[in-house]
Amino acid sequence: MDVAAQGERLAADLGRWLAELTFVDLDADDVTARVIDAVARWGQARGWRVYRRAPSVVPLPPPMQQRHSVLDVACARPDGPPVVIEVDHTDRARTVQKLTAEAEAGRIPIWVRWGVGRFTAPPPPVRMVTVEVTRRAGPAGRGRLHSRTDDRPAPAHSTGGGTAAPQALPIPLVDPASGAAGDAGKGT
Repeated sequence: MDVAAQGERLAADLGRWLAELTFVDLDADDVTARVIDAVARWGQARGWRVYRRAPSVVPLPPPMQQRHSVLDVACARPDGPPVVIEVDHTDRARTVQKLTAEAEAGRIPIWVRWGVGRFTAPPPPVRMVTVEVTRRAGPAGRGRLHSRTDDRPAPAHSTGGGTAAPQALPIPLVDPASGAAGDAGKGT
């Protein structure tokens, strides 16, 4: 399977994994942390080595160009090139540049974007996975709060009493272990 097809397959798989993610009333930093945790669990569930804040191939801008940027999650796979994932709630050109450089270095880049929508897909080979949330104003000084709930309807429940006929059950009057009368036979 070529790298482009692997990228599509992995992004779709991660999207299915993140579809199960729910939370209520988190601020932006907490949502980002929750999504990063879910991405790391996704990699671990596949048996990959998972690294948080892994070094990127991209140097930081001056005056710190001697240091390298970091990736939110990087996954080393025994059966293919590494997968690198960035998680953002804003549309950052630097993220696209970083993930494009990672692809040029032979890695599979995935950009997880979360927010209320209006996601613009990055240019290939960067793949985007979206996590849509709702938001509301939080208490004074707390900013906006974000939620992602499970909107699936509850399963149908039975409404009748069933079809089984009632059965009388015997009540033993003698304790089988000792042969003595139990509480039922004492007339308390």
